[in-house]
Amino acid sequence: MFRPLSIFIGTRYTRAKRRNRFVSFISMTSMIGLALGVLAMIVVLSVMNGFQREMSSRILGMVPHATIVGVSPIDDWQPVAAAAMKNPEVTAAVPFTQMDGMFSYKGAMQPIEISGVDPAQEGKVSIVAQHIVRGKLEDLKAGEFGVVIGDITARRFRLNVGDKLTLIVPEISTAPGGITPRMQRLNVVGIFKVGAELDGSMALINMADAAEIQHWQPNQVQSVRLAVKDLYAAPKVSADIAASLGAAYKPDDWTHTQGSLFSAMKMEKTMIGLLLLMIVAVAAFNIIATLIMVVNDKGADIAILRTIGATPRQIMAIFMVQGTVIGIVGTLIGGVLGVIAALNVSELVGWLERVSGQHIFSSDVYFVSNLPSELQGGDVLLICTAGFVLSFLATLYPAYRAAKIEPAHALRYS
Repeated sequence: MFRPLSIFIGTRYTRAKRRNRFVSFISMTSMIGLALGVLAMIVVLSVMNGFQREMSSRILGMVPHATIVGVSPIDDWQPVAAAAMKNPEVTAAVPFTQMDGMFSYKGAMQPIEISGVDPAQEGKVSIVAQHIVRGKLEDLKAGEFGVVIGDITARRFRLNVGDKLTLIVPEISTAPGGITPRMQRLNVVGIFKVGAELDGSMALINMADAAEIQHWQPNQVQSVRLAVKDLYAAPKVSADIAASLGAAYKPDDWTHTQGSLFSAMKMEKTMIGLLLLMIVAVAAFNIIATLIMVVNDKGADIAILRTIGATPRQIMAIFMVQGTVIGIVGTLIGGVLGVIAALNVSELVGWLERVSGQHIFSSDVYFVSNLPSELQGGDVLLICTAGFVLSFLATLYPAYRAAKIEPAHALRYS
């Protein structure tokens, strides 16, 4: 089969055993370093994707995707929910009331965000029922002032199901200060644990109890909570629904409360990716040293090729082919091993825990009990492309030097 001269000689140089074993060693080291760099990038970014997925499913499974908030308390939330359900992006719409306050227990205090919910419908928009470790969500019965608190709050106050604590909420009054505290005794009926900061900043009560605390009618709510198919479409969906309902309603969504967290996670992934890319760059540019030594070792061969008619362009292409082959092989090996490692990293960590007898990810310390991993094809493609490009760029200078070698000078000192 016909092959161009540069490809034939370049691949031959890559396969051949060189007289200089040190050059061979450096070439192999460059290939291994490139493979390890690509492997590390794929595994680390996959693990970060896994953590982001866990955070998204847990945090955004607890906080509202979007809400349609009434300028004044909503007397009948059913028509608002029906209007919201006409939007194809909305999967569920339930009544919702939110207020800020303080928990007080035996002199200790803690700020808290109280959500007034309908226990029968909360499962349509929230994962809280799946993460209750003690008690039941259904025990939030109207008029009994029950509360479901997070695990961090329970441990901080040393509370259990059946204990009582005090909720303090601000109330506008005609007093000189304008605001007076309103206190309400609550009975702990459940404890949830989602493994995030929400375990210490969020609590749930019945929406009728929330209405009574705010001096509303029992059927009045603050807003309608929506669950949407595409989380990133929540701002537009809520804005469209609120606009269709008129000036009495305004939209709100998760980006206002949790957007900074997910932006920080995205920035963290980008910065770690760039730092790991430096490892790939170091390994790729080791190819420069390898090819320079190969050029010096093959000076006589280059001179002979030039004397029989090879052009400087062909000489340059020979060493570009050789360096590119090293980069492609190293990147492909790293890519294949990285994909395999990313798909099995959870099992590997589990095996290490069984062998060592130590819990690397204890559920008492971390919000996950195993190492999550989510392999994304876009990440693999981007990493392998970066490896290919850096490897190719590393060949340009040594190949240019080889093309500038004069045959008479090379043969004189060979």
